[in-house]
Amino acid sequence: MTDTIDLSHWINGETVASDRPSESLNPSDTRDLVARIPDGGVAEVDAAVAAAKAAFPAWSEASPEVRSDILDRAGTLVMERREALGRLLSREEGKTLAEGIGETVRAGRILKYFAGEALRVHGQNLASVRPGVEIQTYRQAVGVFGLITPWNFPIAIPAWKAAPALAFGNTVVMKPAGPTPATAEALVAILHEAGLPKGVLNLVIGRGRVGQAIVDHADVDGISFTGSQGVGAGVAAGAVKRQARVQLEMGGKNPLIVLDDADLERAVMIALDGSYYATGQRCTASSRLIVQDGIHDRFVAALAEKVAALRVGPALDPNTQIGPAVSEDQRETSYRYIDIARGEGGRVAAGGERLTLDTPGWYVQPTLIADTDPAGRINNEEVFGPVASTIRVKDYEEALAIANGVEFGLSAGLVTSSLKHARDFQRRARAGMTMVNLPTAGVDYHVPFGGTKSSSYGAREQGFAAVEFFTQTKTSYSAG
Repeated sequence: MTDTIDLSHWINGETVASDRPSESLNPSDTRDLVARIPDGGVAEVDAAVAAAKAAFPAWSEASPEVRSDILDRAGTLVMERREALGRLLSREEGKTLAEGIGETVRAGRILKYFAGEALRVHGQNLASVRPGVEIQTYRQAVGVFGLITPWNFPIAIPAWKAAPALAFGNTVVMKPAGPTPATAEALVAILHEAGLPKGVLNLVIGRGRVGQAIVDHADVDGISFTGSQGVGAGVAAGAVKRQARVQLEMGGKNPLIVLDDADLERAVMIALDGSYYATGQRCTASSRLIVQDGIHDRFVAALAEKVAALRVGPALDPNTQIGPAVSEDQRETSYRYIDIARGEGGRVAAGGERLTLDTPGWYVQPTLIADTDPAGRINNEEVFGPVASTIRVKDYEEALAIANGVEFGLSAGLVTSSLKHARDFQRRARAGMTMVNLPTAGVDYHVPFGGTKSSSYGAREQGFAAVEFFTQTKTSYSAG
């Protein structure tokens, strides 16, 4: 057991004392109380937005070197404290300690990357069609951004939303996800320790009414949201209604195609990584394994053996490979979809049973379901757990059609030794990101992230693409 944390909002550079009516439990050991949590509302959001609006002029007009130095210091602090932060993340979210530390390091690198980007905002000098007239374009900060972050990457996603917003001169009001506010608060505290001025970054902890208040607030100029499709649709409608910028990331039902010419061992390890690690709680997870007939049975048998051998246990146990689901609801969702898949005619090749371990927690047995129908719910609805299904196909064209045949389009993978199929897949897969001979989960922090169809809406996140959402272009004409 570890000491319980009393969390607070951050408004105008200060922690705000309040009642803490809610509690978060360690999903690896539900006897362990991780944090006591405040339940913010409209009043806290109003105060946070007012602080962000007041801080915007000075922050946006400051030297970019000021913003760069603060983000760089914060990145250094995050990486220096990766063990403690990673342990908190794993205790709160349920990822293995290695995954928690790895995500923490990623957050530190994101902060350092955008420290550099703060100095690289550029424009253009253009010739006018009118003699004696000069034209310049340059980028300016937009204003106050509301950032609504998910629980599955509780330090990396807050970092990859907040870092570009701050680097380019905007101010922020952040709402972390209900299950993981302690990790988000730790990041906000570090950014203030690194020198962030009062009001530039504010944190309001609470339930859905906090997010709604941010979306509806007249002084919030843009919203970046990561979460479910249902909530995302409401966020988009609310933002567009008052002409605020909006950016949505809303999950995936990601295909991994395995062709007959694939290296079997490599294909199995790619599927194992993409489908099951981080307890399958990744929007880029490989949840649909589309396998050509000639290799299908060998692939299913080999993968089932690997899945059955995965060690499920407490997140902080060094022998654990798969931690618990983040909550009881998330655990029950996984088992509900396993039952749905069975009812639809799927064959459980590995897993599928309930687990009882020495410590009480929200554990899910990693599960592989074979012989499923592409039209079944298991292949069209996001499970967000350690559950993958296989679909048997005759050839590449059928595989590609099935891969493209769902409403999601975030990440798509192909395992093959054919250059022809690899190049064709990169062009024709209807996904924002394609992976050839790699897991669908696992992306770099310095390149654009986002999907197509119902997976994403608005500008891309991360890397050099982030400047498009978090700045606006001004075109200036002048005559001598």
